[in-house]
This record gives sequence, C-alpha cells and structure tokens, in this order.
Amino acid sequence: MTPRALLLQAAKEFREAGIPDPESDASLLLSHLCGKPPLSLRLDTDTELPAFLADSFRALAARRLRREPLQYIIREASFCGRTFHVDPRVLIPRPETELLCRWAFELPLSPGMKVLDLCCGSGCIGLTLAAGRPDLRVTLSDISRDALDVAALNASRLGLHPEMLLSDLTSSVPGGSFDLIVSNPPYIPSAECRVLQPEVLCEPVLALDGGTDGLGVYRKIAADAARVLRENGMLLMELGYGEAVPVRNLLESHGYTSVETRKDLNGIDRMILAHNVPRRPHD
Repeated sequence: MTPRALLLQAAKEFREAGIPDPESDASLLLSHLCGKPPLSLRLDTDTELPAFLADSFRALAARRLRREPLQYIIREASFCGRTFHVDPRVLIPRPETELLCRWAFELPLSPGMKVLDLCCGSGCIGLTLAAGRPDLRVTLSDISRDALDVAALNASRLGLHPEMLLSDLTSSVPGGSFDLIVSNPPYIPSAECRVLQPEVLCEPVLALDGGTDGLGVYRKIAADAARVLRENGMLLMELGYGEAVPVRNLLESHGYTSVETRKDLNGIDRMILAHNVPRRPHD
C-alpha cells in the first residue's frame, strides 16, 4: 500500500469518528513513524510501504480512534517554533499560550533578572523564555514531580539549565526573589472538567481544574505572588474564558497596579498583566 492510499483510508476512519483535522492527524502519525514530511507522504502514490510499517501505523491510528491525543501518541508538541516532549504527565501546550510568551518577550526585563514559570508543566513557557533570552535567570516550578521530570527532559533536549523547584504554587518560593512570574494556571471550573472533549479528558486534571468557579488558583496566586515578587515586579498569566474581569478584581484587591489584558486571535481576553507596586503605609 502506498502512503497516500494508507492516509486516505485512515483519514476516512478519523473523519467518521468525529476527529478534528483527520488528514493532518493521519499524515503526522505516518511522518512520526517514517521520518518523512507529512505533505510528501500525502502526495506519494508510488512508494510501496513495508508491511511492518503499515501495521505500526494502523496500531497508532487505532489509539487515535480511541481519542488519545495525537501529541501523546507521538510524544511531542510544537510550541513557539520548538519541539517539546509531552506525555500524559503534562498538559499539551496550546497555540494561545504562545501569545503569552510573545507578551513576556515585550516586557522590560534587563539581563540577570529572575523569571518564575509557575505551574510549568512541560516547561514550554519558561524554556521558551530561557532560550529566547539566555541572559535571564529562569526557574521552573510545579506541584507535580512528574511534570518537573518532563520539564527537566525538555530543558536537557534544548541544552538549557533552569532551576527546578517542587512547590505548591508559591509556597516554597523565597520571598522577594523574582522580577516576573509567568503562569498558565488551572482555570477550568471543576464541573466542566468532567464534560470536556475526549482528548482533553486524557490530560492531567491537576493541570486543568481551577476549582468550583475556575478562579481557585488565581485567588491563591493573587494572595501570595506579591510576597515572591520584587518591588515593581510583574505577574503575567493566561486566563480562561470570561475570567478577565474577576481576575482583574482579584489582583487589584491585593494591591496590584497597572493591570491590563490582551485578547487572543479569537478576540477573547486571554492574558493579564499586573505590577507589584507596594502600597505606602498610609494607603
């Protein structure tokens, strides 16, 4: 069977199963197995695939038909132009989070400043910043030892050497030690975590569940991040749908200033930035 014939067959099955982007997923699976570009495989009507390779592809396709995420099957995800290892221990990086990194690169960070990637998961945010700004001192932090193991693997693959910190949010972070905290925290309301699309249900609930209203982790970060930030330090976070106003209110109630939000490509308020300007004693 040729690559094109095999991919057409798999894409048809994927489409009938309701899998988004069936042609793309099928070609990425075969590309993962044989190391050839997906587009060339989709156009190849001449090469006869070895039986063992076709069998291996069908085994991977069967996993995708069970709605296992493509990224977990091939053990990688693209993020900001780099390839990160991902597996069921960590959340799969989303394109929306790339916008968070772009904003971070715009911030006035001088050489030697310290950055904390809070709830780092695979490490995609902090490692992207470390790779793009090697003059910064980056720390990756997560409550999950498994997640930190994945982040450490990605750091090694990228030739980076960030500090790794096992911590329940900022509980184990020294006070006044960071110029920027950047985070994509869990923000999905608990009830919604049970009715997400099948692929998302494969991801670690610890990285998704933001409590009853989705704001539980933001409350904890807002209450303690100022202790961890240096004077005039910054807090940059991703937001869930409809959470911009309540998170802004949380931050301002804890004394953060110059709070601003940015939208994603769909026009949704997706990111929020706040500054840690300590109140004067008479405020």
